[in-house]
Order: sequence, then C-alpha cells, then structure tokens
Amino acid sequence: MTDVLTLPAPHTDVPVRRTAPSLPALVGLEIRKSLSTRSGKALAAAAVLVGPAGMALLGLTGDQFPHVAGPLAVVGVMSGLLLLALGVLATGGEWTHRTVQTTFLLVPQRGRVLAAKAGAVTALGVLLAAGAAALSMLVLLGIAPADVSWDGVGQALLAVMGAGAAFAVAGAGVGAATGNTAAALTGLYLVILGAMQILRLWNSNVVAWIDPVDATLELAMGQERTQPILVLAGWVVVSSVAGYLLTRRRQVS
Repeated sequence: MTDVLTLPAPHTDVPVRRTAPSLPALVGLEIRKSLSTRSGKALAAAAVLVGPAGMALLGLTGDQFPHVAGPLAVVGVMSGLLLLALGVLATGGEWTHRTVQTTFLLVPQRGRVLAAKAGAVTALGVLLAAGAAALSMLVLLGIAPADVSWDGVGQALLAVMGAGAAFAVAGAGVGAATGNTAAALTGLYLVILGAMQILRLWNSNVVAWIDPVDATLELAMGQERTQPILVLAGWVVVSSVAGYLLTRRRQVS
C-alpha cells in the first residue's frame, strides 16, 4: 500500500500527425466555396462570357480596329470588374451571411484563412480571365479585318490574366476590410467608375497612378509596363493589408 507508482515520462519524439489542413487544401476549399453559391457561379460565368459577348457586339457594329490588343484590353477590364465582385463575395460574404464564425472555428488563424482566400481568388482570376480571353480570341478571329495587326497579343493575354487576378485579390481585400458585401461593392464601383472620372477632370496624371482600369488598358495594349504593374500591385497590397489588419481585430459574433 505504501508503494509509489511512477509513471514513465511521455515520449516527445513520437511523430504527431498534423491535423490542420494544409494551405493548398484550404485554397481548394475556398475555390469550391466561391463557386458553390448561385452568385459565385453567376459571376464566374459572366466574367468568362462578357468579353466574348462584347467582341460579338463589336463585330455587329462594324467598327474597325487596327490592333487585336485593343479589344483584348477591353476584355480584361470587363472581366476584371466582375472578378472584383467575386473577390468581395469570397471575404465580405462570409461576414454578411454570418458563416465567418464557422470558418474561423475550423481554422482559427485568420491570416491563414485570408491567405487561402487570396490564393483561391488569384487562381480563379487567372483561370476565368484566361477563359474570357481565349473565347474572345475565337470571336476576334471571325470578325477581325484581314489587315488587322496581331502584334502584342501575347502581352495582352498576360495582362488580361494578371489584371483578373489583381482585381479579384483587391476585391477580396476590400471585402475583408469592410466585412460587408454591399458596402464593399458599392464603395469599389463608386471609386473606380465614378470618383476616378471626376479626379481625371482635376488631374489626369494623378489618376494614372491610381486607376486600375487605365492600368489594365495600358498594360494590355503595350503602351506602358512599369507604371500599370505598380498601380495594380498597389491595389493588391493596400487592400490585402487593410483586410488583414481589420479582420484580425474584428469581433466575430
């Protein structure tokens, strides 16, 4: 009865299986989440089809264009503005529909969740913009005049895909920063489609450094490279940092 039982020290060298999902697994999960809702499916389909539809209308109007890169640049803008909304839904939609509590209970690291969402919308932005550009190219093959120039098509395609990713990530960052889908979408479209035009009347040089639409057009048409890339990168960095800082401090209820 007086014997003392001594338990062996626990082994610390036993390999423990990691239970948390890997970042690629989270990215795949976020892609499925983005495309699982009707709004997500509709935005993805619109991002792919709006460009070819615009090119078909261009063919019906009979307007002439000397370079194929010009119409492709417009496709990049149209797809990008829709991918912006897809990015907002990926983050702001979680707060609007109150699914964010479940998301953060499954993965408590908020930065990890936001990184997965950024990776998911980046992949979707590149793939959907590439689909829009490819279908638009097929339409342009049918409507383009015989003497049209195809120079710079490669750069235009890369610009369309890069802009698609940049718009999607910027939307995800603003959606995370506001935590409200309606507020994020209204604010983004008012700034990009409204305020930028008003600022252009005041100083076009300033707008050239902040307008993502102008940056996409210039990059796709090969007019400028460094400045448009800096503008799109600025939107990605500023929105993502703001989204991370505000999401980290926001209470989940």
